[in-house]
Amino acid sequence: MNDFSDRLAVWPQYLLPKRLLTELAGRAARARLGDLTHAAIRRFVARYGVDMSEAADPRIESYASFNDFFTRPLREGARPLAQADYVCPVDGAISQFGPIERGHIFQAKGHHYSATALLAGDAALAAPFDNGQFATLYLSPRDYHRIHMPCAGRLLRMSYVPGDLFSVNPATARGVPGLFARNERVVCLFDTVRGPFALVLVGATIVGSMATAWHGVVNPPRTGEPRTWLYDSQDIRLQQGEEMGRFLLGSTVVLLWPHGTLRFNPGWAPAASVRMGQMMGKALG
Repeated sequence: MNDFSDRLAVWPQYLLPKRLLTELAGRAARARLGDLTHAAIRRFVARYGVDMSEAADPRIESYASFNDFFTRPLREGARPLAQADYVCPVDGAISQFGPIERGHIFQAKGHHYSATALLAGDAALAAPFDNGQFATLYLSPRDYHRIHMPCAGRLLRMSYVPGDLFSVNPATARGVPGLFARNERVVCLFDTVRGPFALVLVGATIVGSMATAWHGVVNPPRTGEPRTWLYDSQDIRLQQGEEMGRFLLGSTVVLLWPHGTLRFNPGWAPAASVRMGQMMGKALG
């Protein structure tokens, strides 16, 4: 598609009542309707080709709600961790990755957005990532929806940033300027042996909620006001590969590192499929 076609394709999203649709989807996902819920899950599995053999419990009947199904754990050994400094935190596809150039992150052809905008307009928080590296990873509806640590880290802060609820699929990324910095998101900042890194969970249409391992469900509520939690006086540490959060349905994560932190896996390319635990990068220095 050309730029005009991409913008035309996403134009209806500007008109849709995205927040209402998302709230209704969240209620439906929480509902426990017995056989009706199980029938809906079976249809979803068939439509999207979900591989239930990887689930800790592959029986559809074991999931009382869609939320239980969306956030299903994997069986032991399904995602072995590579012997690498940085491992992929999710199952999904590579949207984009590369350098943060003069504070700006590449979204798609013709579209960039600033690290400051992504991090809730906090220029001081974004400053360490200037001329650093970023990776944007897209989780489709069929993917495993838990998010894991790419490396060991100590939690410093978390912020909920209200925003739009556009879809985050590749077509929308090509058609909506500044998509990941305008959608609702949860910004998590960690300290590591190689300096800080940020992991941003980006919400989307019909993504009923986002949750973290230390807080639980962050949204709802959707108050329309930013919220920040500080953890630097606590000692919350997560190991490489440990779960740090989850989405209710698919969405996108954006990761930021300072300059000179890592070199990406040479086999990575935009649109390539990735799995949690695979090698993402090697530390520099």
